[in-house]
Amino acid sequence: MVGLFGAFLSGITFFPQVYRTWKLKSAKELSLTMILIILLSNVTWLFYAFNKQDIAVISANFFVGSCAIVILYFKIKYK
Repeated sequence: MVGLFGAFLSGITFFPQVYRTWKLKSAKELSLTMILIILLSNVTWLFYAFNKQDIAVISANFFVGSCAIVILYFKIKYK
């Protein structure tokens, strides 16, 4: 339960940024390098978590990765 709660908290860390970017229709202040590093980190963690069958780590990184993909989409769309 602690791991899943931690996964939930990790997962929601990017949600305010996704919402703000969507609301303002602007992503110019966001670093493309940061977004790409987050995505690479998530892919790496997901690879590790699937090998270990760690549902908490899979959950957290799936959600954060999904938010990072949305932010990347906004970065491209709202140049």
